[in-house]
Amino acid sequence: MLHESTHVTIGPPRVGRFSGAASCQGRDGRVKPARMASAPAAAEAAPKPYREVTFGAVFLGVIQGAIMTAAFVYIGLRLGFGLPGSTVAAILGFALLRGVGRNALGIEGAGSIVENNINQTIASGINTASAGVVFTFPALLLLGEDFDVGTIILSAIAGSFMGIVVIIPLRKQMIEIERLKFPSGVAVATILKSPGAGAAKAIRLGIGFVIAVGITLLTKFEVVPETLTIGAWFLDDPEQASGGLGILALGTSLSLSMANLGAGLLSGKGGLPFALGGALAWWVIAPFVVGQGWLPAGPDGALPSGEALWGAVYGAMLRPVGIGVLIGGALSGVVLSFPALKGAIKSLRAAAKLAKQGDAASADELPPKVLLFGLAGAFLALFGVAIVGSDGAISMAISVAVAGTIWLALAGLIVAQATGATDISPLSGLALIAVTLMLALTANNVVLAITIGVAVCVATNQCADMMSDLKTGHLIGAVPRRQQLVQFGVAWIGPAIAVGTVLLLWSGGEGGANGFGPGTSLPAPQAGALQGMVEGVVSGDAPLDKYVSGAAIGGSLALFPISGLGVLVGLAMYLPFEITLGYGIGCVVSMGLEKKKGRRFYGDYLVPIAAGFIVGEALTSLTLTMIELAGG
Repeated sequence: MLHESTHVTIGPPRVGRFSGAASCQGRDGRVKPARMASAPAAAEAAPKPYREVTFGAVFLGVIQGAIMTAAFVYIGLRLGFGLPGSTVAAILGFALLRGVGRNALGIEGAGSIVENNINQTIASGINTASAGVVFTFPALLLLGEDFDVGTIILSAIAGSFMGIVVIIPLRKQMIEIERLKFPSGVAVATILKSPGAGAAKAIRLGIGFVIAVGITLLTKFEVVPETLTIGAWFLDDPEQASGGLGILALGTSLSLSMANLGAGLLSGKGGLPFALGGALAWWVIAPFVVGQGWLPAGPDGALPSGEALWGAVYGAMLRPVGIGVLIGGALSGVVLSFPALKGAIKSLRAAAKLAKQGDAASADELPPKVLLFGLAGAFLALFGVAIVGSDGAISMAISVAVAGTIWLALAGLIVAQATGATDISPLSGLALIAVTLMLALTANNVVLAITIGVAVCVATNQCADMMSDLKTGHLIGAVPRRQQLVQFGVAWIGPAIAVGTVLLLWSGGEGGANGFGPGTSLPAPQAGALQGMVEGVVSGDAPLDKYVSGAAIGGSLALFPISGLGVLVGLAMYLPFEITLGYGIGCVVSMGLEKKKGRRFYGDYLVPIAAGFIVGEALTSLTLTMIELAGG
C-alpha cells in the first residue's frame, strides 16, 4: 500500500493533459530528450482514450448496487450496522468487465481501471442508502405508526441528492489539499490497481457465496438447527443465582449465520469491542441482575424462569440500559467530532475561496450552478415531505425543512471529515439527534420526525461515501466530474430499493408475526434504539434511571482509544448473544489468520470469501421470503 504522504497517483494518464517532447533515460542516469516523431506517426501512435463511463460499467454498477442494497438492509437489521459495498463491486467488476467483456466478447479495452471505478462508484452510491434507511425507517413499523410509503421514499431520495451536492464542493480541499486518508477509498484503489488478481478474488467470492447459500438453505429447511445450543443460558431455577455475580452462564447458543461470520472476518480487530460488549451484557451483567433479584416478579410473586427469564432480563434491564449506552456513546462521539467539524468548516471556507478564484469551474468539477440546482430541488422535496407530514402547516414545514437542511449539511461535514481521518463516523448518533430535534419542532409528530430523520441519515452516509469514492478516483487518475455525474444519475435508486426491502422483510414474518424486531432473527438494534427513545420522549414515562446510567457508561467508554466503543457496546446489548458470538468468532479468526499469513492474505482471501458469505445468506433469505409471500 502506498504511503499516504507521498501522494503518488498510479493509473492511466488523463488523455490530453500532457504535452511536450517525450524523454528517455540514458545509461548514465541522465534524462535525454527523445526524437520528435512525425505528425502522422505521432497521430498513429497516440493512445486511445481509456474506457471510463460506458454502458457496461453503468449497467453492472446499477445491478450490483441494487443487489447489495437489498442484502445490506438485511445485514443492517440483523447486526445493527452497515457495510461498504465498494470492495465487492470492484472485485466483480474486473471479473465481468475485463473477464467477460474483454476476453469473452472481445471488446477492446474493456475492464480498464477507470471503467471499473465508475462501476464501483455507482454500486456504492446506490448501496449507501441501505444504512440510512435501515437505521431509521423500521422504527415506524416497530412503533405501529401509519405512514405513506411514497413520502418516505421521497424523503430518502431528497437526502441522497442533498448529500451529494453538500459534499462535492469540498472535494479539492479535503482530498488534494488536506490529503485526508479515507482508508476505505485507499483500499478500493489498491484493488483497482491490481486487475490481474480480480478474477481469482471473484472465484473466492463465488466460493463463499455457494457455501453461504448451502448452509442457509439447510437451516431454513430445518435440516440442521439454525441455532446450536452449547449450554444452558441460565439455570431453570433463578433462586440458585442469588448473591455475588450469580451464574456466569458459560453456556450459550451459536447462530449458524454465515453473514455474522463474514462480517466478523471483514471487521477483524476493529469489530472485537462489539463482540466483547455482547459477552459483557449476556455473560456478566445479565447473571448479576438475576443474582441480585433486580427483576420484577410475576403475578404470583415469583421470579420468571426459562424463556420468560430471558425476556425479563432483556426488556427490564439490557434494552433500556443499552439505549442509554448507545445515546451516551453517540453524544460523546459527536463531542469528539468537534475537531472534525472545525476542520470541515475550515475546508468549506477554503473551498469557497477557491470557487471565487474560478478554480471550481474547471473541467474536472461539476459547475456550481448544477450543484445549486440540485440543492434547491432536494430542499423543495424535503419541504414537500414536511408539508404532507404536517397536514399543511406551512410554518412548521418551513422550520422543519430549514432545520433539517442545516443539520443535514452540518452532519454531512462531520461525517466526511471523520471518515477521512479514521474511516469511522458517528452516523447513528447524528440520526438520533436529528429525530430528537424534529420531535421538538413538530410537537412530537413521530411520523414526520422520523421521516425527516430518514433524509438526514441517508444524506449523511452519502457524504461519506461520495468523498471516499472521489478519493479512490483521485488515486487512480479518474476524472472527478464523471464520478459526480454518474452518482447524481443513480442517487434515486437506492432509497426505493432499501425501503422496499424493509417492507418485504416486515411482511415475511413467520405465522403472521413481525418480520424483524426483538425476539426475531432480525433484531433491528438501531431502529429498536430509536423506537425506545421516541417512546420515552412521547410518553414522558421513560426508565430515566437506566437511560442515565447507560449514558454514563457510554460516555465513559469514549475515554478509551477505540473509536465508537460506546455505540458498539450499546448495540451489542440489543442482539441475542448467539448472533454476536458468531460475529466475535469471525473477528478472532480474522485476527489470527492475518497475524499468521499477513495483510495480503487478508485482502486476497478473507475479504472476498467473507463478502460471499454475507451476500449469499442475505440474498438466499430474501429470495425465500419473496417465494413465501408469492405463495400466500
